[in-house]
Amino acid sequence: MSGLQGEFRQALESHLAQGGEAALLSAYELGRRSLAARLGVLDVATLVHDALVSVCLAQPSDHVHLVREVGDFARECLSPFEMAYRAVREANTALRRLNDILEEQTRRISHQLHDEAGQLLATVYLAIDDLASDLPEPEADRLRTVKGLLDRIEEQLRRLSHELRPTILDDLGLVAALEFLAGGVAARNGFKVSVHGERDERFPGPIETVLYRIVQEALNNVSKHAHATAVTIGVERDGRQVSCTVRDDGVGFDPTASRVGADGIGLIGIQERLAPLGGMLTIDSAPGRGTEVSVLIPLAMSASGLS
Repeated sequence: MSGLQGEFRQALESHLAQGGEAALLSAYELGRRSLAARLGVLDVATLVHDALVSVCLAQPSDHVHLVREVGDFARECLSPFEMAYRAVREANTALRRLNDILEEQTRRISHQLHDEAGQLLATVYLAIDDLASDLPEPEADRLRTVKGLLDRIEEQLRRLSHELRPTILDDLGLVAALEFLAGGVAARNGFKVSVHGERDERFPGPIETVLYRIVQEALNNVSKHAHATAVTIGVERDGRQVSCTVRDDGVGFDPTASRVGADGIGLIGIQERLAPLGGMLTIDSAPGRGTEVSVLIPLAMSASGLS
């Protein structure tokens, strides 16, 4: 930032002395470079202010004129930030729409998996019973064994369809849905999963859906990478925001060294779900001491137009 101070002063002096499109283009380029260097709006405002102070000290005769003239210069310096802000806002809107589309597709697949597969299995059951009635006992017993396997398949399909888009999430809320999810994950993976939260506490629909998906992704990561024996999920309303944590006692990892996508942490997917809701994600982990994934979502933003 200190290296830009001289450039901002020179650009401002050129703008005050010559004016014109060339000077404004120089101011815009400074703003673009500042944005690329990850400076903030306040940083650029400080640079413009410092440049103005320097020019005023060098030209003490007409400060009012200088202050008036610096307006166009400042607007050009800040215009790249305004464009970036609009782009982020449009991207968040597109992400929200994409998430809505994905949720609708997931709901449709879940219903098809539950209803159509269930109807097909029911037909198979009838065919097996009909066939078994015409067979001697040893062969009929073997068919009953097959029917028992189909019962297990039907149970798994039903559980998977509920985890894809659980109706319990809409009917009973987030905590109840997470308890159902935790039961299935624990049964399949052999580690203990406990859920803490108020069952009667309800949040806006988009928040409940996003938190359910994030916990689902976190549990998937635990089952694949953590080698954990216990996982704790917590949901809590904290003032005007809702917090959700997923903590495991697994092997942990170094978040600074982790490569998204290479190790299945799935940070990009989680952050893309959080962005339209103005949510924040933090990960606390280290080799040998487990991992805690924490999410914070403001309730006010959801209520203002994302619900």
